[in-house]
Amino acid sequence: MHFAFVSMPGHGHVNPTLPLVQELVRRGHRVSYATNEKFRDAVESAGATLLPMPGEMPNRPPNMDPAELAEMMDRFIATAREGVAFLEEHLTGDRPDALCFDAMTMAGRFVAERMGLPDIALHPTYASNEQFSLRSELMANASTPLPPEYRQIFQRMREVHERLAADLGVKSANPLEGPPASLNIVFIPREFQFAGDTFDERFRFVGPSLGSRVVDPSWRRPDNAKPLLFISLGTAFNNQPEFFRNCLRAFGDGRWQVAMAVGEQVDPADLGPIPDNFEIRDYFPQPAVLQEADLFLSHTGMNSTMESLCSGVPIVGVPQQPEQEANARQVEQLGMGRRLASDGRSAEALRQAVDEVHADQQIRANVAEMSKTLRGTDGAVAAADAIEAHLAG
Repeated sequence: MHFAFVSMPGHGHVNPTLPLVQELVRRGHRVSYATNEKFRDAVESAGATLLPMPGEMPNRPPNMDPAELAEMMDRFIATAREGVAFLEEHLTGDRPDALCFDAMTMAGRFVAERMGLPDIALHPTYASNEQFSLRSELMANASTPLPPEYRQIFQRMREVHERLAADLGVKSANPLEGPPASLNIVFIPREFQFAGDTFDERFRFVGPSLGSRVVDPSWRRPDNAKPLLFISLGTAFNNQPEFFRNCLRAFGDGRWQVAMAVGEQVDPADLGPIPDNFEIRDYFPQPAVLQEADLFLSHTGMNSTMESLCSGVPIVGVPQQPEQEANARQVEQLGMGRRLASDGRSAEALRQAVDEVHADQQIRANVAEMSKTLRGTDGAVAAADAIEAHLAG
């Protein structure tokens, strides 16, 4: 069969799908993968053909006045329209047997309906159904009140989806609210999903699959007996030089061996003297580092959270935006780490939280149990099985 994949151009959206792509290709299927050109190497390494789709992810969290918000929504609509046109142009002459789309992409869902293709939603984070809405969860249960900008964004996103759906002659669908696709592949375990017991057979909670990314010769753990602390704020909202300076102050005494990813927007030379026990890079091969790490000081993006738990590594969360805040809250409520509020991330607070979580045997036991659960099922195989069964039935 021929599968078309469509993903938002972010590591946290593309990476969870690649082991599934590899598994489908291994079974003899063909995969076309529409996303930004910068993911060409990763997509082609998984065995798929890249369709270089327009559009990029924002590089900072919203902190905008109404004019900026309106401009962002206009870009969002334009990108969605371009995506619909791009997909229909490329898929009309090479019609797939199913369209597997990132649940956050409007273009993929709309094109599936317009072309009459089986619709398979890929959820790198929480799913939504008739009983649970991620939008409502983010708005109602944040540990701190959401800034007005986010509430405006959620409302404007709903309006944008409705308007664009009407223009394209399709049903309206909001990524944060639904309705669900015919089949939904969720790359987290049901145990981590809010209201997990309300989701029916349309949803397959396959959990993460790290694939071949756990082995990477570009990094090796230093040959010493120190515990390894991995620090990363992910690939999007990581321009936080003061946070990284606080990490140098907190962990520069040599008790930890530290691998710290600062992203492309922060120059390590601007952070001050680098202690000998720190290794600093733009990015590390994260799954490979987590296989060796003792603790993860993380922004708690869902991809990073799942990779950490799959590797059995406790988390101290320093979320940068609402969904990450929800992830950090789940980690804390399930006893697998701790969340630090945005106003409590001094060097002293970071050091105390890391030391306490590292010493907490119950946290380590809870994480080990979750890791056992995640490793007990091959998410890529389970997802491919579900897709094949869905299309056969």
